[in-house]
Amino acid sequence: MFVDEVRIFVKAGRGGDGVCSFRREKYVPRGGPDGGDGGNGGNVIVLATRRYSTLLDLRYQQHYEAQPGKSGGGSNRRGRTGKDVMIHVPVGTLVADDATGEIVADLIADGQSHVAARGGRGGRGNARFATSTNRAPTQAKPGTPSEKRWLRLELKLLADVGLVGLPNAGKSTLISAISSAHPKIADYPFTTLTPKLGVVSWSDARSFVVADIPGLIEGAHEGKGLGMQFLRHIERTTFLLHLVDISEWSSGDPVVSFEVMRKELMAYGPSLESRPFAVVGTKLDIKGDAQRLGRLRVYCKRHRLRLFPISAVTRKGLDALVHFVGEQVDSLRAPCATAS
Repeated sequence: MFVDEVRIFVKAGRGGDGVCSFRREKYVPRGGPDGGDGGNGGNVIVLATRRYSTLLDLRYQQHYEAQPGKSGGGSNRRGRTGKDVMIHVPVGTLVADDATGEIVADLIADGQSHVAARGGRGGRGNARFATSTNRAPTQAKPGTPSEKRWLRLELKLLADVGLVGLPNAGKSTLISAISSAHPKIADYPFTTLTPKLGVVSWSDARSFVVADIPGLIEGAHEGKGLGMQFLRHIERTTFLLHLVDISEWSSGDPVVSFEVMRKELMAYGPSLESRPFAVVGTKLDIKGDAQRLGRLRVYCKRHRLRLFPISAVTRKGLDALVHFVGEQVDSLRAPCATAS
């Protein structure tokens, strides 16, 4: 099961109390204060790892509480620090405060972590309060409370290129043809029920990552179909490919299909609508008399859109498409590399 959004409660450990104690040993008169400090409470830490690809485990365990710090002891013994709790999440997880909606961390690298709730500090024992004028202090401080809150974790896959299209447009066939991914492929709509990633190699061992999401349908922004809830997974992409079925078996108009996709992206938000893209006419091997391809070609030429007619089955047009996308990804990555 693919789970990409969960809500969890995190509570760090309270700090241990400092103690009030005095040294009492035979033959040691007026031994003085020796109360130790309390230990710090444990933290709750969210850690990104590539070993996980879904937030499924967090759906069944929603409460995470770190160990509190132990109280101090006599003979200046400090209390033990509470153990941290580590929550492992997939790379690409967004951590937000559920109450305010504030984004507190964006874990986009393997091994990147964030302290979601900090443990309380241990209280000071009475030995800390001894001075030249107050040699027998009787005061000690309790440990401080810890942080606790509800968090919302949202997984957004990390990919360079996003595949967008109506159901049965050939997205799964394309990603299986240009990468080693093996999504489910069938001749009925919504064969893709969860997002899929594929790594595409091109030119001198360079590569880019492609994300395939469930097909969009008209009215997706109103909750129809499956694609809208997974559009978050292409928010991080730098380039989009709009796949349009141009085969003679398709009953819809290719231009209308393309405009429906653009409309749904616009309804989702400007972050995807303004993303650079190209149009891919799929199933070229069954194009028939090519009237549908001709209509799409005229439309793209009129609006100055780059069109790539392809057949993932016969691999016609795939090399040109992969090379073009690779160059686009490299050019879009360059400003980021310069800035860093």
